[in-house]
Amino acid sequence: MGRWQPDARGRLAQAALELYVERGFDRTSVAEIAERAGLTERTFFRHYADKREVLFAGSSELRDVLASAVAQAPESATPLDAVAVALEGAAAVLEARQEHARQRQSVIDANTELQERELIKLASLSAALSDALRQRGVDEASAGLAAEVGIAVFKFAFRRWVDQTEGKELAQFIRESLAGLRAVTAGA
Repeated sequence: MGRWQPDARGRLAQAALELYVERGFDRTSVAEIAERAGLTERTFFRHYADKREVLFAGSSELRDVLASAVAQAPESATPLDAVAVALEGAAAVLEARQEHARQRQSVIDANTELQERELIKLASLSAALSDALRQRGVDEASAGLAAEVGIAVFKFAFRRWVDQTEGKELAQFIRESLAGLRAVTAGA
C-alpha cells in the first residue's frame, strides 16, 4: 500500500486494531502500526498522540452527539428521557461499527491501562451529558445523577451488544436497559 493513498488516519486505526488483536496492545509498536498501514511513524504522530489514542479517537464525536441530542430533546422530556434520547443517538453512530467495537473492547479488556483510559472516556461522556442537561435548566445535582445513570445504562447495554449472538441493535439493548432501570427504581 503506497503512502499516496488516501485516509491515512483510517488506515492507521485499522492497522493498529488488527495488530492489537493479533499481538496484544503491549506487544505492538507505533513503528509496526505505521508499517502495516504503509505509512511512516511521523505520519502516525500527526494523527495520534500515542498508540492508546487510536482506540479512543472517536470520544469527542460521541461527546458531541450526546450533547447535541440532549439539546434537541423535546422540552417536556425529563432529564432521564433526554439522556435516553442522547444514548439512542450514540447508538446510531456506533451501530455500523459493531465488529470494530467488539475487537476494540477485547483489546481494552486485556489491558488494565486501557481499562483506566476507558473509564476516563466514560467520565468525559457523563460530564458532557451533565453539562447539556444543565444548559436545559436542570439543576446540577439532578443533571449529574441523570448523566451518571445514563452512562451506567450505556455501559451495560454496550457490553451486552458487543457480547451478543442474537443480532440485536445497540438501541434495543439501551431501551431494554432503561426499562430495567425504571422497573428497579419503581420497586418492581
